[in-house]
Amino acid sequence: MADRKVYTDYFFDEPAFNTHDGGYVPLKEPDTPQEKLRIPALLKPDKETDTDMYYTVIAQTGETQLLPGAKTKTWGYNASILGQTIVFKDGKNIHITLKNELPELTTFHWHGLNVPGPITDGGCHAPVYPGESTQINFKCNQVAATLWLHAHPCPATAQHVWKGLATTVIVQDQTESQLPFPRNYGVNDIPLVLQDRNFHKNNQLDYMADYDPDGIQGPTPMINGTINPYFDVTTQRLRLRILDGANRREWRLHFSDDLKFTQIASDGGVLPEPVDFTHLMLTCAERAEIIVDFSGYKPGDEVTLYSDDVPLVRFRIHQFAKDDTTLPDHLVNIPDPDVTPNTKIHQVVMAGMDEEVEINGKKFDMQRIDDKQQVGSVEYWDVSNTNDKTGGMIHPYHMHATQFRIVSRNGHEPYPNEHGLKDTVGVNPGETVRLKVWFDKLGVFMNHCHILEHEDGGMMAQFEVYDPDHPKTYKLMDMDTLMTAFAKERGVKKEDLNIPGMHM
Repeated sequence: MADRKVYTDYFFDEPAFNTHDGGYVPLKEPDTPQEKLRIPALLKPDKETDTDMYYTVIAQTGETQLLPGAKTKTWGYNASILGQTIVFKDGKNIHITLKNELPELTTFHWHGLNVPGPITDGGCHAPVYPGESTQINFKCNQVAATLWLHAHPCPATAQHVWKGLATTVIVQDQTESQLPFPRNYGVNDIPLVLQDRNFHKNNQLDYMADYDPDGIQGPTPMINGTINPYFDVTTQRLRLRILDGANRREWRLHFSDDLKFTQIASDGGVLPEPVDFTHLMLTCAERAEIIVDFSGYKPGDEVTLYSDDVPLVRFRIHQFAKDDTTLPDHLVNIPDPDVTPNTKIHQVVMAGMDEEVEINGKKFDMQRIDDKQQVGSVEYWDVSNTNDKTGGMIHPYHMHATQFRIVSRNGHEPYPNEHGLKDTVGVNPGETVRLKVWFDKLGVFMNHCHILEHEDGGMMAQFEVYDPDHPKTYKLMDMDTLMTAFAKERGVKKEDLNIPGMHM
């Protein structure tokens, strides 16, 4: 363990960091009193057997005490903001009742989960209308990972997430359970959902007032729905499941004293080898599980997690038992299937800024299939970002229904922590990232930039995973139907409806 290299830079192209964007909103340290970090409760199954798990997930309105004074009107899953953490177990049959108690339609997208599409996947073709519920069922066949659930109703995804519709999903399996990781949830195994917000009169959110087509940002960091949080450390080692759940913001993470930490997992699960860092950057929707060792500190000390120079979470050190656990140099084997012979190389070109964003020269069309791949086939996808480094931005590219392998960046090795399974990858301006992609579930799925305003604005496409021996026809939702429903639910005429991206 002592011989592992410690990486001290962020790897991505610095000229393209969001700090150089003309519309960049810098984070500011809150001047409010420190609050204990909210740890989301674990969602209790309605029922669990040896083979099945049953859940009810409710999208609901609420009010949350985020700042002193008036409570903020928010949305959440089984909670007033964000949601309760949902646990799936590999090999079990999952049954979920999805209930919508919001005043307008939404969808329930299982980001990173390997499920059929388009309905179970929960993208824009699977609306659940106000006061209604629907049922999804699937077999959880996936390695242990930190995934997430968020709303995905085109083109209001960004608004729904900004109001609070995002929560952590944890998949458990037997392999991960045998590794020497902290896993006492809430004590030494902690989700950290990193977001930012801007608060208006009476502590309220106003999405339209803050709207930016390149991604809404706020100056106030919000971690697990907590402003200015602290966490009481009672164990030497702490596992943090970090999610960039922001609409737009990148997070450049480091601890005070440049404390070393070890990344053990990425989007799709445990890494093949642990990777040591002092600095780590996450783009939108990426996840990183890290282990932090506080053995060099004593009770009364405080260690701070920063993004750039702004404090995010203060870790207050208490008495803890000595822990001599070490990580093996090899953690798990990662699938790396051979590419299927004589298959095409898929091309995804992300271009533009502001309202001009597009993929392969086109805006998203809900009823257009842009690409196809046969189920079980292993193929290369080359994902390019045509922005330039000085005036462009890093685009986080996400594919539904798969965990892919990153093969190369402009023909060179991927970053040291990109050798595991991923569903989202930040692509630098002027860069082409080659992915090795395979699917084992049928359906129509989306691929897009995960800056939420970019996907709402049309930097999104969709592809079909098909079986040539059993062709299927899908009834795809259309934009007019969704806009008609939004207008009715918001009490306005359709021509007066104001949702950024609706005219993409």
